[in-house]
Amino acid sequence: MTNAPPDPVPLAVGDVVTLDVGPVAHGGFCVARHEGRVVFVRHALPGERVNAQVTEAREGQRFVRADCVEVLTASPHRVTPPCPYAGPGRCGGCDFQHATLDHQRELKAAVVREQFSRLAKQEVEVAVEPLAGDDQGLGWRTRVEFAVDEAGRAGLRGSRSHDIVPVDTCLIADPRILATGVLARDWTGESAVDVAAPSEGAAVVVAVPSGEADPPIVTEHVAAQTFSGTFEVSARGFWQVHPGAAAAFVDTVTTMLQPREGETALDLYAGVGLFAAALAERVGESGKVVAVESDPGAVASAAGNLAAYPSVAVVRARVDDAFGVPRPQRSGPTRQRAQRQRKLRRHPLLPLRADVVVLDPPRTGAGREVSAQVAALAPRAIAYVACDPSALARDSAFLADAGYALGELRAFDAFPMTQHVESIALFTPRPA
Repeated sequence: MTNAPPDPVPLAVGDVVTLDVGPVAHGGFCVARHEGRVVFVRHALPGERVNAQVTEAREGQRFVRADCVEVLTASPHRVTPPCPYAGPGRCGGCDFQHATLDHQRELKAAVVREQFSRLAKQEVEVAVEPLAGDDQGLGWRTRVEFAVDEAGRAGLRGSRSHDIVPVDTCLIADPRILATGVLARDWTGESAVDVAAPSEGAAVVVAVPSGEADPPIVTEHVAAQTFSGTFEVSARGFWQVHPGAAAAFVDTVTTMLQPREGETALDLYAGVGLFAAALAERVGESGKVVAVESDPGAVASAAGNLAAYPSVAVVRARVDDAFGVPRPQRSGPTRQRAQRQRKLRRHPLLPLRADVVVLDPPRTGAGREVSAQVAALAPRAIAYVACDPSALARDSAFLADAGYALGELRAFDAFPMTQHVESIALFTPRPA
């Protein structure tokens, strides 16, 4: 008979504890332990000894969250954050301003490796690559949504909080965003303010809710090595926020897939059509590209952006609906009835076979069923674009179950100073 481990020492919000900081964890935290309890600590670096104040402690959980409030032994990679709003209790937008840029990328690569090891049972080698267009990790963000507080001041939210921190600058924002004067204006009556600084034209400001019904359209130009094109997108719609991201991602996806004349290509979660356009140029008029997207505004933009490519069909649908995959139902007395009433059919424009597939899902990932449906298309190559390494690792395991192996993995620092990292993975059929 073995003795059960002792219960961790209780910790409450506001307690200050001394910690020896361990490895980086997903989400912008590092892992430490205090008398049997795991502590996820922010604003610290691996190898440091710090005093940390508990910020979250829930009954029944064996972990708490904390902020480093004093560094007792500093990491050699620690620097003074350039932004006055980066730190405990302040803006939650930047997780790693207290580390050198090179070390930030090392931390992000460690997170990608850890997620693959834990969730996909795969050991991967990866380095986080910089993108062109930022100034030492600053001035890169071309789209920012500012929250508005009760006094009408624009600001940013705290970490894991709805609290709004009024700011008079944002060092990771494109200077054109700050030049609009958004942070100096009174936004009483609005809940948020979106500012977009497109690659062509002036920055635009959209107040929410008063301007959200008809936001302006902006123009984004992509000049990659493998593709060049112009896209119209809503100022409140999705577009990569780092100025170097779209071109780098198109080049990476195109190089991985090597689309050929006459092939059938599928672009899932297609947005406004960036990857679909690049695929269409490669497969030509004798090929076929099907772009699937659910957001009505993005679908409308994609239809216009892809109108010049006769080989492209734009499908407005959720990806799981297009494949005829039942959505998870809420538990309750109506669950079985809802499942019986919903007769799902595969979308008629979705091909039964595809040569190449682009998967660019939201942060939650594609999931097991969609991964299986993609594999059933028997593509010779799948390029998976991921903004969350845990979702990519989980879906890598699902694709492996369906017969597809990870062939190549690259990661990009598309969000410097934050914990976020963009990854692009190539999957190919495993040999029989």
